[in-house]
Amino acid sequence: MKAICYDINGSNQGEQVLPDWLFDGVVNDDVMHQVVKVYLSNQRRGTGAAKSRGMVAGGGRKPWRQKGTGRARAGTIRSGIWKGGGVIFPPVPHSWRQRVPKRVRALARRSALNTRAQGNRVSLVEGLEFEAPKTKKLKEILTNIGLQGKVLLLTDGSKESVYLSGRNMERVMVRPFGQESVYDILWANVVLIEQQALDGSQPSEADKKASVAQLRGPSLAKTREGFQKEKREASRKNHRGHKSKSATKPIVIEEKRPEEKVVSDHQVDQSKFDVSTIKLPKIAELAEFLSQFDSIAEIQQLKDRDGRKTAQAIYQARMVVLGNDSDEENGDA
Repeated sequence: MKAICYDINGSNQGEQVLPDWLFDGVVNDDVMHQVVKVYLSNQRRGTGAAKSRGMVAGGGRKPWRQKGTGRARAGTIRSGIWKGGGVIFPPVPHSWRQRVPKRVRALARRSALNTRAQGNRVSLVEGLEFEAPKTKKLKEILTNIGLQGKVLLLTDGSKESVYLSGRNMERVMVRPFGQESVYDILWANVVLIEQQALDGSQPSEADKKASVAQLRGPSLAKTREGFQKEKREASRKNHRGHKSKSATKPIVIEEKRPEEKVVSDHQVDQSKFDVSTIKLPKIAELAEFLSQFDSIAEIQQLKDRDGRKTAQAIYQARMVVLGNDSDEENGDA
């Protein structure tokens, strides 16, 4: 980025390249908004106060008796709904001060200067040396340069004579270079920087760290929004009917080792219907489980083992079915 340099007489001295560490073209609107909000909040004195009903003198006597008058109940004339009473939710003196990290402030300052430089609203001026405060002289310099609107003048260090010269000018603000706020830069239509201040400037530690963070890219830290998004995705996957990743994994069938014993089908059937050791299923699967038994005695043995009250009716129904079947067989015979 470049800016035009003027002398105190307003003559054009040519364009000069602005330092890259400060005018790097980065504009972060969110950071500027945050810093300006904090700056305006820190300007608040926080001394507003009002009296609550406990602070107002008087009102110790009950205005009238509780019942029998036809009027609403009242315990004191200093209530918040009475004239002369206390304020219901009074303002309390407190501090409005907030804090912004140095890197954020440095990024916001660079962003504000870049917005003015991109619009060709940054100019340079040669050395301003006032022997005594003179508003007329400063006004002539700004008129010769041709600056209009609000002007922010950044001097090389603290120059009291220049500051006093522009103090009573409504649309001119004088600040030492490096001590201007983001609000000051955005307030001004044109930023006029003393050339010596820009030549001798060096990036601060906050500017260096902010530049390194910018080159590194966006932070990998989880934001609140990202955390909530991951939480919603996890709950959606665990929802009933959603096919999980584990369901799509191929089933691996292990080969039988030669030393393992092969159990015959007859042995499996015997262990399956061993009513004394068999594991009882859930209530929802009990009816299908009992359909495998054809003996009323076995079902009765299972019923005696099962202490669940809701399962007794299922056992009884299966026993009734088996009893009806046996009666029909006897009738056919």
